[in-house]
Amino acid sequence: MDNRRTISTISQDGSRNRGLSRIIQNNDEQDLEIDGLNDLTMDNLQNRQSTVLTSLGFLPDSILISIFSYLTPLDLIRCTRVCHRWYLLVSHHQQLWRRLFLRPDCTNGHIGAVHVRHIDKFISLLGTRCASSLIYIDLPVELVTVEILRVLALHCPNLEYLTLDFSSAMQLHDFSELNEFPCNLKRLCICLSEVIFLEAFMRRIYGYISSLNTLHIIGTIEKTSISSSSSEEVDTFETINISKIKTHAPNLRVINLYGIGFIDDNHIELIASGCMHLQCLALNFCIRIRGTSFKNLMNRCTKLQCLLLQNTGIQDEAMVAVNWSSTQLSELDISSTELSENGLLDFFSVVPKLTYLAVSYCDGFTDKVLNLIIDRGTLNGCRALDLSNTVNLNVETVHHLLTSTRHVTYRLEALNYTGHDDITEQFWIDTIRFLRRIKILIIGTAHSWFRQLSRRIHIDQILEACAIHCPRLTRFEIQWDPETLRFSENSSKFIDHLRVRCTNLLSFVLSDGVYYEGTKANFERAERFSVVRTTTMYQTSIVSALSFYNELRFN
Repeated sequence: MDNRRTISTISQDGSRNRGLSRIIQNNDEQDLEIDGLNDLTMDNLQNRQSTVLTSLGFLPDSILISIFSYLTPLDLIRCTRVCHRWYLLVSHHQQLWRRLFLRPDCTNGHIGAVHVRHIDKFISLLGTRCASSLIYIDLPVELVTVEILRVLALHCPNLEYLTLDFSSAMQLHDFSELNEFPCNLKRLCICLSEVIFLEAFMRRIYGYISSLNTLHIIGTIEKTSISSSSSEEVDTFETINISKIKTHAPNLRVINLYGIGFIDDNHIELIASGCMHLQCLALNFCIRIRGTSFKNLMNRCTKLQCLLLQNTGIQDEAMVAVNWSSTQLSELDISSTELSENGLLDFFSVVPKLTYLAVSYCDGFTDKVLNLIIDRGTLNGCRALDLSNTVNLNVETVHHLLTSTRHVTYRLEALNYTGHDDITEQFWIDTIRFLRRIKILIIGTAHSWFRQLSRRIHIDQILEACAIHCPRLTRFEIQWDPETLRFSENSSKFIDHLRVRCTNLLSFVLSDGVYYEGTKANFERAERFSVVRTTTMYQTSIVSALSFYNELRFN
């Protein structure tokens, strides 16, 4: 018994002794003795009957700090009100304040965003509480001031990711005295305003952005689409100068221009002339892009691997004019574009092998195009494939792709094939057994009441096939409505198989109904909360399979 060590209570004078030579008094006035560090485990703690162990007061400071590191800034502020000890721990350890989210009105999930009421106090805390540990911060327009940017430049040398949100701005601050700006940034995100021109502000920071690797410029397409009808012609102003940005940030590897109404091929020409190291270009929802600049883009930016063109105005002639066979393109998204069948045939006859392909809502993607892709081996080794809502693509052709071309399915990790009325449960039972490496799977057809579907889908065998053949499954979405889904009395058994065998499953999205309620209760009984979700609140996508997914994330 010589190796026994005791645990004592934390002294009231704020002593930071983190050893385990302490004693905890329980309600029975007995001492709790713990044998060494190895005895401080969850199993041993659960076996103790002392009511004192239901609190966190017995934990050493180092463990509490590790727990606090998982909390959001808003939760950390709440923790400071618990007791004086927690207040000291939270306020005196800068590593807890590595990320600051200061836009509560931004619909970017539950990230614990904090609303700043007193800017003067915030400035003083920014230089002391965060200081050198801060690596990420997003600022709404009211916090984009000379004083705050100066503090970030002087006291936060490790700041890498900065978001400046001007989307709700009606008037900017005076930046004539702005002479300091963070100069070690790796990523910069700028949310544009509809009416505010940012050139006066950008002119003051051009000299500090040479270290940027990733640039996000977020447009106002969502506000425009909500506030205007389809018949109205919306005036778009060039509120930011793209040409000067590419001149002062020559090391950009990833550029994301999302939903910017004034971006056209002339701007892409400017980017191509100055960003020689560009590897990923995302132009989603830039409707003025026609593709006439892609020839110069691919010739000058020889490292370009990822090209995202969802809902753009690209045309057949511009796409065919590019010598795609000499490029390094491996990831492509042409969803919701108006490319014709002939244009796609000419394009895919020269395009190199793709590891990521998204063609959802592309009416020109037909059986001929897919057969050409299969014959040329364009999808050999593909990791992610999105064929959803391709109305001119027959189910039999996709069935042949997934069951007879092993060189396509053996590495497939993400698949989205939804929006087809002719898909039955037998289609998925036959194909799922070939998707052994699949991690993201999206199936089904939503809005069956609108499509007037008469076929019913029995879901039990689909779950059983996933449980047997897809052990790596992490995200699974079934879009069929409750009126379409059918399940047996033993459906809980098949849900059990999926839950037990697919241990990595993080998200299981279903339409709200009886089957959803039963599945959710099944997972919650196994203490796997928040796995089962509804299609009304969540939507699964394959974009996480992109090589540059982490760099492309914003907001």
